[in-house]
Amino acid sequence: MMIDGQRGSDLAYSTVLSYYKAFNAGDWEGMLAQLAHDVVHDVNQGGREVGKDVFRVFLARMNRSYREELRDIVVMASPDGARAAAEFVVHGTYLATDEGLPPATGQTYVLPGGAFFDLRGGTIARVTNYYNLQEWLRQVGA
Repeated sequence: MMIDGQRGSDLAYSTVLSYYKAFNAGDWEGMLAQLAHDVVHDVNQGGREVGKDVFRVFLARMNRSYREELRDIVVMASPDGARAAAEFVVHGTYLATDEGLPPATGQTYVLPGGAFFDLRGGTIARVTNYYNLQEWLRQVGA
């Protein structure tokens, strides 16, 4: 399938990589630019949030409590570009205590993570994130 002259899987691949490139650069507006206005965000082992404005609030919370870089990113996309998945390794520092989690003292952590995406017209319509929360808790000394 072609979308704006690009094969669907290529567009999905480049969209997801742009999203993560912006993440690693701390470019929150660049991340948001990859999202549909009604994006669905399934928070790791949490609830479902809808909308770009709600995602912006989530990013602000994450930016306050965590400094993370994703490495070894691998992206896979369906031939039609409607779905994609990514696997990566999170290298992070826990900067400030996040609500409901143990106290932050600058602990560092390294753990695998992944995400699943629905894409629509070259934008991310859904992102579902996953990492092993129990392993993260172990690494930050909970």
